[in-house]
Amino acid sequence: MSERYPDLKSNQNFLALQSQLEGTENRISVARRDYIEAVRRYNTELRTFPGVIWASTLYRNNKPMETFTVAEEVTRPPQVKF
Repeated sequence: MSERYPDLKSNQNFLALQSQLEGTENRISVARRDYIEAVRRYNTELRTFPGVIWASTLYRNNKPMETFTVAEEVTRPPQVKF
């Protein structure tokens, strides 16, 4: 005789949630990296030739952008309790 254990769906749901959380963290990380790189390129263009000429003639009001900074406690993933 073999014992039949119930098929628990909670384990599959937990693995799916874990995967979704990991994917969200990765998307945020990629978006943050892309933004920082875009700001770096923009600021470099405002300071180097020929961008400095265009900036001084056509885009006088454009200022260098601030880079994205985050406090250390914000970069840690949130704790999920079950």
